[in-house]
Amino acid sequence: MRIATWEHRGSTGAGFVDGGRVFALPDGATTLDLVRDGLERTLDAGRRVVADGTGVPLSEVRLLPPIQPPAMRDFVAFEEHVEGVVKSVSGGAGVVPEWYQAPTFYFTNPHTLVATGDDVAVPSGSHALDFELEVAAVIGAVDGSDGRDLDPVAGREHIFGYTILNDWSARDLQRREMRVSLGPCKGKDFANTLGPWIVTADEVEDLHDDDGFLALELSVAINGVTFGRDLLSNMGWPFAELVAYASRSSRVAPGDVLGSGTSAGGCLAEAWGRAGSQTPPPLAPGDTVRMEVERIGVIENTVVAGRDLPAPAPARVRPRTRTRTV
Repeated sequence: MRIATWEHRGSTGAGFVDGGRVFALPDGATTLDLVRDGLERTLDAGRRVVADGTGVPLSEVRLLPPIQPPAMRDFVAFEEHVEGVVKSVSGGAGVVPEWYQAPTFYFTNPHTLVATGDDVAVPSGSHALDFELEVAAVIGAVDGSDGRDLDPVAGREHIFGYTILNDWSARDLQRREMRVSLGPCKGKDFANTLGPWIVTADEVEDLHDDDGFLALELSVAINGVTFGRDLLSNMGWPFAELVAYASRSSRVAPGDVLGSGTSAGGCLAEAWGRAGSQTPPPLAPGDTVRMEVERIGVIENTVVAGRDLPAPAPARVRPRTRTRTV
């Protein structure tokens, strides 16, 4: 089942996509309400809503990000991507041993989501705009569990569905931030595309291999020319283990979004690291990025010029005194 959020005739709706039409939930309910109900109740509700409604043609609505997540974590789960990008961003080489020891993620900004079809503005001060092709898992409610200290079996049960994630990246801003051994922050938090909808976990269940990896085909194109392809099953950890790790001594909540990290060949920085130069060049206004994931769909965005903001003030050198003088 596909679950979406959309705008139609000035109103926002959420519900189910079926047969080229959208079927709205009653009483202004949202996608977040569905994931809080859990997968089985949502599937039952979807069958009823589609059977009882006439729907609206999908072509008449403007899709919005399918969910407003309480939190977004983005992992770095593809070894081949790390090999290529580390030189471009940090100046290093190879994959550090710590990468193999446990999954690594950062929290990103759930307040700057954009939808498929939206323009993406170049962030102020950046001249190295990049994209990142990812799949994201959406956490759902599971009866009897509050999402803490999950094992991988329970982690898989908490996956409500999947969507496509484009983790837009300003590589020059990111490079400065990472030299402080913290971040990324402004190199990442200006835009994330989620969409076009959430595909419920049952729709891809048959594509799990014996180790729990999900063998979906991924591709990305720039201005109509294919740039990269990969299989989601090339992740170093399956999503079930990423969910379990995120919950370790912590908690995942319904609606949380967990990104896979960039697939191999899924960003420009990876090519830059291997070439030793910005070849191909960074994204510029007018460029269109199209991402496609098997059984999920397509997202597409066009880059536009952003606002030119004043540079941030540098740190003031302080005397490090320990007593007040005023």
